[in-house]
Amino acid sequence: MDLRQIRYFLTLADELNFTRAAGRLHISQPPLTRHIQQLESSMGVVLFERTTRGVALTHAGMVFLEEARKIAALTDQAQSKTQLAHAGQLGGLDIGIFGSAILNVIPTLLIELRKTHPNVAISLQNTTKIQQIEAVRGKRLDIGFNRVFPEVSDLVVETVFIERLFVAMHGDHPLAERRALAVKDLAGVPLILFPNNVRPTFADNVVALCTNEGFRPNVAHEVQDVMTCIALVSAGMGLAVVPESTVNLQLPGVRYVLLRAPEAKVDLSCVYRADNSSPALAVFLDIVRKLRERKLKLVTE
Repeated sequence: MDLRQIRYFLTLADELNFTRAAGRLHISQPPLTRHIQQLESSMGVVLFERTTRGVALTHAGMVFLEEARKIAALTDQAQSKTQLAHAGQLGGLDIGIFGSAILNVIPTLLIELRKTHPNVAISLQNTTKIQQIEAVRGKRLDIGFNRVFPEVSDLVVETVFIERLFVAMHGDHPLAERRALAVKDLAGVPLILFPNNVRPTFADNVVALCTNEGFRPNVAHEVQDVMTCIALVSAGMGLAVVPESTVNLQLPGVRYVLLRAPEAKVDLSCVYRADNSSPALAVFLDIVRKLRERKLKLVTE
């Protein structure tokens, strides 16, 4: 028994006439007759009986008809799902994320993916930069998003876009009424740095901004993530230099002021394996690149 014989059987069961069935199948009648006979021989049963008007299903043929329809439906489903998977419409993506990206970038990307590829299953894992790199290497993640990636020669690190920097502060702070700040305005001001995990990190960029202006930052607190950082800002514990995505995080009393300086920017990048042939990843990377193009267009306009 093969799928072609099942397809021939279903067509004949529908037409109950060899001539009409052969016409639908675009073959001559003798090959159709031969395949039906081979099917009956392999099963050891008679599926059709001759009538004056054509053929009729035997009792065994009627039972087989129900099963053959299920087989055909499963075959069609398997073919359809395989084609969808090849087009990136099915499958799954394991994505590594971190603090501030979840406030803007990741939701934007996932909304775009859901619009065009609703059947792709998404798994988000909140991990550190080093954990992301190791998980991508170990094929536990398809892609990771973070900032200030170290050089990783065996993986692809691709910039998603460059974000401006803002200073988060409590609305009662004297600098809160300013429309923009220079880096030198942060001299002597208590600062909250994040993250405080494995270097290099975004915190190193903030320190470099200050030292390049000729002063050492007054570090009041170092915390693990942006949520804790802004919570401390809300409590009046200090100011914090943050990526633009963080502006979406609104806690009581917190105000964000643009940090105006040529170096006041930070990358958001993604990391993935060059040999990852997942169609779903290819689709997602296309969405990432289109987002980057839109961001660049907004900046240049």
